[in-house]
Amino acid sequence: MTTVAETRRAAERPVSRGRWLRRSPAGRFITKAPFWLLIALIFVYALFPFYWAIRSAFTPDGEQFNTPIDYFPKHPTLANFREALSTSTFQHALINSTIVATAVTLISLLIGALAAYALGRFRFRGRSAVLYLMLSMTIFPQIAILGALYTMINDFHLYNSLGALILSYMIFTLPFTVWVLTSFMRGLPGDLEEAAYVDGATPLQVFYKVLLPLIAPGLVTTGLLAFIAAWNEYLYALSFIQTPQKYTVPLAITSFVGKSGSSFQQPWGQIMAATVIVTLPLITATLILQRRILAGLTAGAVKG
Repeated sequence: MTTVAETRRAAERPVSRGRWLRRSPAGRFITKAPFWLLIALIFVYALFPFYWAIRSAFTPDGEQFNTPIDYFPKHPTLANFREALSTSTFQHALINSTIVATAVTLISLLIGALAAYALGRFRFRGRSAVLYLMLSMTIFPQIAILGALYTMINDFHLYNSLGALILSYMIFTLPFTVWVLTSFMRGLPGDLEEAAYVDGATPLQVFYKVLLPLIAPGLVTTGLLAFIAAWNEYLYALSFIQTPQKYTVPLAITSFVGKSGSSFQQPWGQIMAATVIVTLPLITATLILQRRILAGLTAGAVKG
């Protein structure tokens, strides 16, 4: 009787609130609702500026500032894209930015991979000091060295040329490339290198035949980040470029004026259309290379 009574009392005992939240579907929804709400807020916060740029790019200039606000264009048009692409300054800017960003990326990867090979695979006095010196170069703001860099550009007779941008952009892309690739080089097993030396390979052959293919995720990650940094840079381009034919994309976008030529009339539709045009290639490249980028960031974080 005692056992039967205890069993009946246990069955009639109300389920605790915590156990109900864990077991019932409604309880699980209540516990996960704040998490998904936070994810939704972050998602909207991150994507809304780009959505607004797309919306403004397809909206005629006469409807940009309607009241109340139209979150979807009532009369979508491609005129803003046609006008932006037909501007000679913007056309030259696309070519100039492609040349500068590609050159900066390739030079950074070439020099950075060689420096990372020396810093990551060889032991010598002062190696840690060199690495921390590279890291310290990324700490200083760009404007802090603008005066000295301007003097150097003038002494090299590179002012108002794409060479000035390539040289100046290397200041903040190369240290980052060296630092990240060095962590990849350090994480590679030494047995492969020793086996290559036993087979008669030279250090340079070991570098580009054995080690370089193994750090491909790191090359893709650092290369894409260097390309994006060079593509979007504005301060040095504004300081070292004077003629519109040498403008890069950020300068060309800020140079858009209205049809009347007045500096007070801003064609926001063309500006947003140009912004979408220059942003889509970066998003496309990131989506195509996302697996290698994720592998590179993860490997660098673990092996660093």
